[in-house]
Amino acid sequence: MTDSPIAVRPERRAELAAGLARVRARVADACVAAGRSRDEVTLVAVTKTYPAADVVALAGLGVTEVGENRDQEAAPKAAAVADAGAAPRWHFIGRLQRNKARSVVRYADVVESVDSVRLAAALDAAATGVRDRPLDVLVQVSIDGDPVRGGALPDAADPERGLGPVAAAVAGAGGLRLAGLMAVAPLGWEPDRAFARLAEVAAVLRADHPGATALSAGMSGDLESAIGHGATHVRVGSALLGMRPTLG
Repeated sequence: MTDSPIAVRPERRAELAAGLARVRARVADACVAAGRSRDEVTLVAVTKTYPAADVVALAGLGVTEVGENRDQEAAPKAAAVADAGAAPRWHFIGRLQRNKARSVVRYADVVESVDSVRLAAALDAAATGVRDRPLDVLVQVSIDGDPVRGGALPDAADPERGLGPVAAAVAGAGGLRLAGLMAVAPLGWEPDRAFARLAEVAAVLRADHPGATALSAGMSGDLESAIGHGATHVRVGSALLGMRPTLG
């Protein structure tokens, strides 16, 4: 890493180092409990509402994957972090409007929230000619099948939002690579129930798309359950970075 124009306060770096140690220990313990190798699970630091300085500090501590959920925050933050000499892999994890696709494909390495055929097409069109390699995509799944909330519908034949058509659209797009699935445990569901259901859906997807092995599931409060049910990526914000005011 080059000398950074972004100042990281020593006390903040110490806070982040302590949070990172705690989260890494939780992930390691969960892997032991699940009989899995620690190398099978990647930590994605969710840095929404946190400053670019925190991303730079985390990169210096060995964090390689960072998640953001709003393009208007993520785009300038990614640029600032790059100017500081840090190069994490950026995951876009929030609801994505099609008109933001051209911006997101310029900095994101992974988009975890594709849930419609039209969004897949918009990302493919935006990525083509801009990127030197395909954009990794995770299809977001609606575990409870509620069409009102975000997520492709695993048991629906809907040609626009059914999981099968969305996955096929991503897999068939020249500018995209179908990497796997992402999901959030629905409100009111116990994590074990939610992630067991997600594991079933992931197995069905892999039968049709064997290379789609990534499974992004679990956050600060339920990462152990997600790892127990096969998560390959856990998205951790507050347990790692602490509580901060949200952006308006």
